[in-house]
Amino acid sequence: MKVYYLLVLAMIIGLSACDKAVSPEEQLATDIKIIKEYISDKGLDATETQTGLHYVIHNEGTGNYPNAQSNVTVRYKGYFLDGNVFDQSDVEGVTFNLQSVIKGWTEGIPKFREGGKGILLIPSALAYGPNGSGSIKPNTVLAFDVELLTIVD
Repeated sequence: MKVYYLLVLAMIIGLSACDKAVSPEEQLATDIKIIKEYISDKGLDATETQTGLHYVIHNEGTGNYPNAQSNVTVRYKGYFLDGNVFDQSDVEGVTFNLQSVIKGWTEGIPKFREGGKGILLIPSALAYGPNGSGSIKPNTVLAFDVELLTIVD
């Protein structure tokens, strides 16, 4: 009888471990749906890139555009789509190389000129993906209000 229970327990554990993982393509489709609902709910005019990144330009700015290898200073506020803030810079902003940040920033910040302001809506694969990071749960879409202060190059 003990062996029977062990076999049943092993089958239950085995079946629960076989939960179907979501493919990257399925996750991206889910993220884009979430982003588009957010855009619609907020009445935003966003542009979508091939990777699923969506961006909104509030103020185009007058300076140069950075490239994906640029050093930039950015003022930002990062938040979940429910409005809860998880990170933000101080008024002076933060300086970094666009190769040392999440992919959504590497792709999104070059959409702005110096002095430009807007929003980046980042699918999870371009943020922290299936692993998450700190208070950011796995497969979470992120939003950032950004202002490109300067290109430091």
